[in-house]
Amino acid sequence: MITQEKGKKFHIGNFEIDVVVHGFPGKSVCHGPLGFSTVALVRHGDRLALVDVGGFGQRLLLQDRLSELGLTPSDVTDVLLTHSHYDHAINWLLFPNANVVIGNDELEWALEQPWGETFVPELYVRELQQSSQLREVESGNEVFPGITAHMTPGHTPGSLIFVLEAGERDVVFTGDACKNRAELVSRTADMTYDAEVTRASIETIWKFWSHRPGSILVPGHDLPMVQDNGKVRYLGEREAAIKAWYSDDLNKTTVISLTESHGR
Repeated sequence: MITQEKGKKFHIGNFEIDVVVHGFPGKSVCHGPLGFSTVALVRHGDRLALVDVGGFGQRLLLQDRLSELGLTPSDVTDVLLTHSHYDHAINWLLFPNANVVIGNDELEWALEQPWGETFVPELYVRELQQSSQLREVESGNEVFPGITAHMTPGHTPGSLIFVLEAGERDVVFTGDACKNRAELVSRTADMTYDAEVTRASIETIWKFWSHRPGSILVPGHDLPMVQDNGKVRYLGEREAAIKAWYSDDLNKTTVISLTESHGR
């Protein structure tokens, strides 16, 4: 059975999934990447896993959202990183009691990247390599009860997706192997080192997502989705806005909405 609360919480079998922070499928025009990435919490028994953990801009937000759920960072037992980019991986340091899972191919690649030139947070990756919390995994490994990692290169060479087999329905956490609905439907991506490799990975994602009717896909930079009669449908409503000081009065702000009606 699956139940949904406000598009952010799902109960599937013996699992409870909270989309703690939903990602945003867009880019800044003038100020570099937004880095608004998805963070999801999976509860199973006494285990609590976060799938990706966001970047600096989400650090306080992430702590606030956990607090709203009655949790502290120390309660998290597992951190599952889809890949090493800063907007998905930096905040692993917030979780002192967690196993930190990352693909061994991804970690090896990230450690080889030139400092100061890529989206890899060099010092954080180096610290992770030396940490007792590190758990390197390979494609096919079970990384959490009911969750298996699968290699989906293209965005980075060692990108993983995580597939939660929850009984009647599954949940597929794609990270940036497929960042948003546009990439999912078009089978293309705007950030890839090889378009054909990415296309093959997105086809793999479709296979996992289509394996059981009603399965949920949680992308790296968009709302959760399901398939209805061959069409992709969002779950929940997008929330995104910027508050700006455009006047001489600190108490006067302008709110710029980043949302639009997406249809169903």
